[in-house]
Amino acid sequence: MFDSPLFKDSFEQLGQAGNTMGIDPNIIERLKYPKRAMQVSVPIRLDDGSVKTFQGFRVQHNMTIGPGKGGLRYHPHVTLSETAALAMLMTFKNALVGLPLGGAKGGVQVDPNDLSRQELQSLTRRYTTEINMIIGPNIDIPAPDIGTDGQTMAWFMDTYSQIKGYTVPEVVTGKPIAVGGSLGRKESTGKGVAYCVNFAYQKLGKTIDKNTTVAVHGFGKVGTPAAEDLAQQGARIVALGDVSGAIYNVDGLDIADVVNFVKENKFLKGYPKAEFITNDELLELDVDVLIPAAIDGVITIKNAHNIKAKIIAEGANGPVTKEAIDILTSKNIFIIPDILCNAGGVIVSYFEWVQGLQNFFWGLDEINRKLHDILKQSFQVVVDCSEEFNTDMKQAALIGALRRLDRAMRLRGLFPV
Repeated sequence: MFDSPLFKDSFEQLGQAGNTMGIDPNIIERLKYPKRAMQVSVPIRLDDGSVKTFQGFRVQHNMTIGPGKGGLRYHPHVTLSETAALAMLMTFKNALVGLPLGGAKGGVQVDPNDLSRQELQSLTRRYTTEINMIIGPNIDIPAPDIGTDGQTMAWFMDTYSQIKGYTVPEVVTGKPIAVGGSLGRKESTGKGVAYCVNFAYQKLGKTIDKNTTVAVHGFGKVGTPAAEDLAQQGARIVALGDVSGAIYNVDGLDIADVVNFVKENKFLKGYPKAEFITNDELLELDVDVLIPAAIDGVITIKNAHNIKAKIIAEGANGPVTKEAIDILTSKNIFIIPDILCNAGGVIVSYFEWVQGLQNFFWGLDEINRKLHDILKQSFQVVVDCSEEFNTDMKQAALIGALRRLDRAMRLRGLFPV
């Protein structure tokens, strides 16, 4: 059932981290599989009057520390196994950065580009009704992911609220500001990536300036704000990629101009002020910082030997496979692990959830300051674990997460006894 490459890879890394730190094998045994996995049919009536059924999933991996938390993605390749792997990563991510949340993930097997706005709304509302019994502000709180956005969350929240009979804005995060969203949430994952790149540079005794070259694979909800933030600091963004391919300019790209082009043309292909290259070529560019911010498994044993970046900041979940990590580490490439690097989104989602529960909202400066402080502290936890166990940053991040989970699971015990 759980046979996707991402799940197998995540589980193997979990076991390796557990062995390195000498954790009780019973803890690893309990973390092997999700606590709860739901698969649902999502039938909707299309605009032409026909009915089409999509497959939907919601997986809750571990909720020892708190309610489940994780995104909802609409993508044609969504599977139960992939969703379970992503839920597992959310467990480790929330534990590592110290949030009182467990790990969960959801998805619908659909290409959202094939559906109209009305069809997407119908899909979201039907999916919400199908999983409503296992979600809630104190149970499991979804958020946007690939193929979903603030509007999706607004439909989700409204549907759940209609079922309950009163407004429940805190059932999801990543909502528009007008319906209880938080300032800074939209760009938080990308901003967190930029923060982590800064921490890595400080760790390596370097400073970001005009000579710092950056390539971003995945110019979307994560890659765009990361590129904007690093460009504002003076870095030279030389390459950007999306599903249509990649653009490259050795002198640097005008990020604002590229953003405007994408708004008008949807994709990077055809951008006139750069050379068009493949995403494979982008990943192998000789740059200081490579940010894989699209999907998992883009750096593998097949291309790891050709990677020339000095720092890899994992903006996506699982973009570097285990075998590739070993190769990159042997080449002294500094990897900022995904459960740390892209945790900005869930951290500010946590802020949004708290604000919704309290009906009291914070200013943007306070949110960004809190985000920076949590990530900086978490980065140091990973560095300390790396030095203590003489291991790479990727494994060190899992060790940091496992330490917190181990303590919590031991204190709560196993029910029934």
